[in-house]
Amino acid sequence: MGKGMIQIYSGEGHGKSPAALGRAVQTACEGEYVVIIQFLKGRGLAESEFVKRLEPEIKIFRFEKSEEDFSKLSDERKAEACGNIRNGLNFAKKIFNTGECSLLILDEVLGLIDNGIITVEELKNLLAGKPEEMDIIMTGITINDEVCALADQVTKVETMLYKIWD
Repeated sequence: MGKGMIQIYSGEGHGKSPAALGRAVQTACEGEYVVIIQFLKGRGLAESEFVKRLEPEIKIFRFEKSEEDFSKLSDERKAEACGNIRNGLNFAKKIFNTGECSLLILDEVLGLIDNGIITVEELKNLLAGKPEEMDIIMTGITINDEVCALADQVTKVETMLYKIWD
């Protein structure tokens, strides 16, 4: 990735978050710092003892309290989750202001648009505050032309199953 690039890993296939994590490891190996903010991931990775050993080079944050899928939450719990998600987005703004990393991964941030938690315009406004030299990776299943226009590079991830015949 070049300095200041915005990338999207999107698609129905599995592997978007692992690809972003692979990029995080590469960045850390180059002596840089990475911050990952996970959204809509249930328990996510933030509580893993292994992940804590990656610090300080790679730090993972999750602001949601629920371990359940967002779509299965009651309206009251969705409202609470949305408040926590907004705290995560505000934390991303803080990362922009402090410049404490060279790569910020917003894992499943595009799912926030799918779930009506934020708009494309809100995401655009968030990204407008990023430091020029900071790389951003955003992941999520669905995108549209408006979201694609926010990125320098879009990668579509597909899962293909092959049947091997004898």
